Amino acid sequence: MTFSMDDFAKALEQHTYDFSKGQIVRGRPASYDSDGVYVDIGGKAAAFLPASEVGLKQVADLSQALPLNEEREFMIIREQNADGQVTLSIRAMEIRDLWEQLAEMQDTEATLQVRVSGVNKGGITVDAEGLRGFVPRSHLVDRSNPDSLVGRAITVCVLEANAQTRKLVLSQRLASQAASFSRLSIGQLIEGTVSGIRPFGVFVDFDGASGLLHINQISKNYVSSPDAVFKAGQPIKAVIQDIDEIKRRISLSTKVLESYPGEVLENLDGLMADAEARMQKIREAEAAVAAQPEAEEEAIAPETEAEASEADTPSEASDS
Repeated sequence: MTFSMDDFAKALEQHTYDFSKGQIVRGRPASYDSDGVYVDIGGKAAAFLPASEVGLKQVADLSQALPLNEEREFMIIREQNADGQVTLSIRAMEIRDLWEQLAEMQDTEATLQVRVSGVNKGGITVDAEGLRGFVPRSHLVDRSNPDSLVGRAITVCVLEANAQTRKLVLSQRLASQAASFSRLSIGQLIEGTVSGIRPFGVFVDFDGASGLLHINQISKNYVSSPDAVFKAGQPIKAVIQDIDEIKRRISLSTKVLESYPGEVLENLDGLMADAEARMQKIREAEAAVAAQPEAEEEAIAPETEAEASEADTPSEASDS
């Protein structure tokens, strides 16, 4: 029994191609069109890849991005039409992979570069590798003029990445703090600005980070209220007392700079002007204290050696 071309065509028509939306298939670009690329995926009809779905970034030359007969993966984004043709996408796969990467970054300190695209009441919108993201105003390093950021690239970390709701929330402030933490050390004198005053203390912004000057660390004397000493926007110098990298907290102190208890309350301007010199004296005093045990050991060592020498020398009594 012979199998004619007509028989083959009929058999082809009766064959069911199981293509579904979201499915990943392999195929080869077969020909180009002004609106996209026809791709052979082994179906009844060639699949179609619109130019807008070639990738997250716009492609100028389809022939260079997708050479003929070069096999690769595609995602089906629209099921078969009446002619048996499905619609493909590379962009959808890249978006899927990008959401996965962003979700992983949410649990780490990894950062990424984004470009600011707009400003709204709550913060700024950004372009994150082709995805639309949002940075709340409270998570900007400089909250005073967000309009100046439009068109600029900023570094952020991920607060929330939800592919199902397409919600991407980012933080410039935490990314800046992560970078700053590596440059900070306990005992370091910092210079910043009072960014907030609470009953329990004062928040200070400096070098892209934020620290807390607790009310108990303002002065060696009792302080009734932080706003009796400081004002928002006021420049301030303080010493880093503690760094908690896990909780992202920096504890500050001004009382360590006092020459006498209560000086912060009585002579704040003078203390601030002289902060570097005072910090230098503190370091010198700490270095002197640290060197004392070594000096004591050196002083004890000769006596011990002398005693050992005497013990090894026979006495006159033993010679007689």
